[in-house]
Amino acid sequence: MMDWTDPACRRFHRLLSRRALLYTEMVTAPAVIHGDRARLLARGAPGPVALQLGGSDPAELREATRIAGDFGFDEINLNVGCPSDRVQSGCFGAVLMKTPALVADCVAAMIAASPVEVTVKCRIGVDDQNPAEVLPAFVATMRDAGVRRLSIHARKAWLQGLSPRENREIPPLDYPLVHSVKAAFPTLHLSINGGIGSLAVARDQLAVMDGVMVGRAAYHQPWDILGGADALWGDDPPFADPAEAARAMREELARHLSAGGRMHQITRHMLGLFHGRPGARGWKRILSERASAGTLDDYDAALAAVGAA
Repeated sequence: MMDWTDPACRRFHRLLSRRALLYTEMVTAPAVIHGDRARLLARGAPGPVALQLGGSDPAELREATRIAGDFGFDEINLNVGCPSDRVQSGCFGAVLMKTPALVADCVAAMIAASPVEVTVKCRIGVDDQNPAEVLPAFVATMRDAGVRRLSIHARKAWLQGLSPRENREIPPLDYPLVHSVKAAFPTLHLSINGGIGSLAVARDQLAVMDGVMVGRAAYHQPWDILGGADALWGDDPPFADPAEAARAMREELARHLSAGGRMHQITRHMLGLFHGRPGARGWKRILSERASAGTLDDYDAALAAVGAA
């Protein structure tokens, strides 16, 4: 979700769900140490937010975790699942599935420096690895290093031959394997990820797993996923329909524009709010066409397109 789940995105998603744990974009440990910390480590939203770090050097990850401790995150997550080219070239992300002992050193260093829980996101394996052997061994290694919560993307990652997009779609999902690992590690909190496109599917998974992580479906169809998510905790959703949410975002947009921001920095994350509903095409078209110099009047026109003005 790099370049997607920025602070503006998280503000919008928090509006839709008070309870869902939101994740930052993956930030590399060296960037945290040497870069613009205020920008890179902005929570962006109230409620539970996890910082996702990338890296493979225990000392760097320890220092990045120590620095992040002052920014109020509820969880710090080490990404061992992203298959993008820039991740591979930096020796972090899914390629680390091949070196579980190094990952264990990394998370142990992070735990020693973190005021909050350190978690791991992983794949079921990479390349020619046998997931039925690799995944349980990897989870056991993380447990022994002190990790108590993992999110498992139920696909292999092919680091050679498939693009990042293809890695999200072509390797087959293996939910039964992830379910079997949960059964084998009952004391760990294990979440499942990959191919989960509706709240109904998420609810079914929660009958077996401790949690469900939803990425692109929550971004492209935010109302369908997040609009009713709080009901999974037994809470009433913040809004009755996406029109209410869109009107509520007008105030956020007004503040953003008055501070010198551009409309598209907010609305690019909202294009799928009315997915599958009357007026969705007009909503998306207006927000897209007027993105560069958009005003509140343009936003109101988009609201009118879906009958929410």
